[in-house]
Amino acid sequence: MSDQSMSDQSMSDQIIANQVRSIAILGGTGDLGGGLARQWSRAGYKILIGSRTLEKGKAAAHALLAEFPDLSVTGHENLDAATQADIVVLTVPFAHQLSTLETVKPGLLGKILIDVTVPLVPPKVGTVQLPEKGSAAVQAQDFLGDGVQVVSAFQNVGAQHLREDHAIACDVLVTGDKRAARNTVLSLIEAVGLRGWHAGPLVNAAAAEAMTSVLISINRHHKIDGAGIVITGESKT
Repeated sequence: MSDQSMSDQSMSDQIIANQVRSIAILGGTGDLGGGLARQWSRAGYKILIGSRTLEKGKAAAHALLAEFPDLSVTGHENLDAATQADIVVLTVPFAHQLSTLETVKPGLLGKILIDVTVPLVPPKVGTVQLPEKGSAAVQAQDFLGDGVQVVSAFQNVGAQHLREDHAIACDVLVTGDKRAARNTVLSLIEAVGLRGWHAGPLVNAAAAEAMTSVLISINRHHKIDGAGIVITGESKT
C-alpha cells in the first residue's frame, strides 16, 4: 500500500471512530433522501441536504423546517454538503450515481459513504438488473478508492414509510468491508427506530439491491404499499 493510501486509510479509520453529528444526504430532495432527512433530523442529527443546485437543496430544507421549525437542517449543493458533514449518504437514481460521485469525490475523502443506490433500469424496474461490477455499491467503492469506506444500506425500506410517522416493519441489511464502518451505520439505523443487521462484505450488497426489484414485483402483484423484509430469529450477540 502506498504512503498516500495508508494516509487515506488512517483518515477513514479516524472518522469511523468519531461520533457522527452531521449527515449529508446527496439527493436529499427526492422521496428516499427526504425521508431519511426527516427521520435523522428528528433524531437530533444536523442534516445537510445536498442537490445538484443550491436552490433545490434550500427548498427541501425549508420544506422540512416548515413542518419542524426546531430541527437543524440546511440546504446545499452536493459537494458543499459532502465536504461539511461527518458522514455522507448517496440517494440518487442509479443513472446518476457515478456522475454525482465524480462531483463530490474531494469531499468524501476519509469518510464513510452510505450508498443507498439500487440499479433499477426502467422500464423493467421489477426485474433484477445488476451492473457489470456486481452491485452499485461495489461500483461506487471501485470508483472512489480506498480513501472512502462505502457501506450499503436502506435499499429495501419503502420511501413512503420514512416520510410518515409510524413504526416501520422493515429491517435493514448493512454490508461493507470494514466492521467498524458497518457499526457506525448500524447506530444511525437504530437511532431512527429501525433494526439493522451485519450482512457481510460489500459484495453482498448485490443481494439487497436485487431484492428491491423483487419487492417492487411483490408490491405490484399483491397491491402492497411498500413491502419490506424482516429477519427472523433471536440474536445472541
